[in-house]
Amino acid sequence: MNRYTTLKQLGDGTYGSVLMGRSNESGELVAIKRGKFYSWEECMNLREVKALKKLNHANVVKLKEVIRENDHLYFVFEYMKENLYQLMKDRENKMFSENEIRNMMFQVLSGLVFVHKHGFFHRDMKPENLLCMGPELVKIADFGLAREIRSKPPYTDYVSTRWYRAPEVLLRSSNYSSAIDLWAVGCIMAELYTLRPLFPGNSEVDEIFKICQVLGTVKKTDWPEGYQLASAMNFRFPQCVPTHLKTLIPHASNEAIALMRDLLQWDPKKRPTAVQSLRYPYFQVGQILGPHPQSQEVKNARPVPQKQLSEPKPTESKVFTDTRKQQQHPHQPLQQIPLPQTEKPGGVSNAKPSPTGSENTIGGGTGTAKEWAPSLGTIENQRKQGGA
Repeated sequence: MNRYTTLKQLGDGTYGSVLMGRSNESGELVAIKRGKFYSWEECMNLREVKALKKLNHANVVKLKEVIRENDHLYFVFEYMKENLYQLMKDRENKMFSENEIRNMMFQVLSGLVFVHKHGFFHRDMKPENLLCMGPELVKIADFGLAREIRSKPPYTDYVSTRWYRAPEVLLRSSNYSSAIDLWAVGCIMAELYTLRPLFPGNSEVDEIFKICQVLGTVKKTDWPEGYQLASAMNFRFPQCVPTHLKTLIPHASNEAIALMRDLLQWDPKKRPTAVQSLRYPYFQVGQILGPHPQSQEVKNARPVPQKQLSEPKPTESKVFTDTRKQQQHPHQPLQQIPLPQTEKPGGVSNAKPSPTGSENTIGGGTGTAKEWAPSLGTIENQRKQGGA
């Protein structure tokens, strides 16, 4: 690791701290994720390593190198300026234009097409895991929870951050699929229009309540599997009337509303795939979509052609180095930077549900748009406390 100099801490990923560094040879900025593992085989079997070895796409963060040194594992990634949550937060109340949102969503879905096509689904899609160079370039990152599509269920029921968690996962299905990524994309798309999360539940039970307030109570005939899951955990859906998405997201076009409505289907089998989503009228407007070629920060990124939905076969990168086998004279590892003692967002909340009724029953009344929309201060506090 003497080829890199660390500059500052950027944050925390699924498996360790993330540092900003610079290549001593080229001067290029990189992001270095640091974790501790004792077996090289264990390293190579990490989900994130297995996924990123096979994924090379303009809208998937690039893993440049993996190095093991002194019982520490270092992932060296391309450097990205910020994540999507930071980009939204910094704008305060200045809304994105629909063209900007369309371009960002095109890039997210293009990356998902590639990820799903090559046998993985992400399981933790959220604004914090979408890295950006402004709104011109967006890349999917943090594959620490990724699963191979060919792997067989049952899967663990805890995946994804609560506000972006699909109903089947909230109802503890162990047989979910890549459709959970598309639900999260629908949530993220709505948040880009309003700069507020669409379903900011303060517990898993409250999360389903927030979904019912917007989508309305799902009918048993529309999603029988969902009622079976609910019955298995002695849960009853609250009775809510739907709130039209156009009411909640007034700046979105009818084409945008149509895409979000389909991505946010209760039944995962009714959600469009990433490929199908890119074929929606929302993207057929003659706009040049993909990384902005004129952007100084993304000048080396190639735009993804709108009609190019098939990808070449993945090739595994030869970027894995075990320095123990190469070093004759050991050198000092990266200078350690003190890590802040903050709780990682996304944990399962222990908060008790506020609605009245039985333990597994949410409310009995109908939800309103006013109840649905918390204050910005409340949202920020929940995100800091692990709700996001």
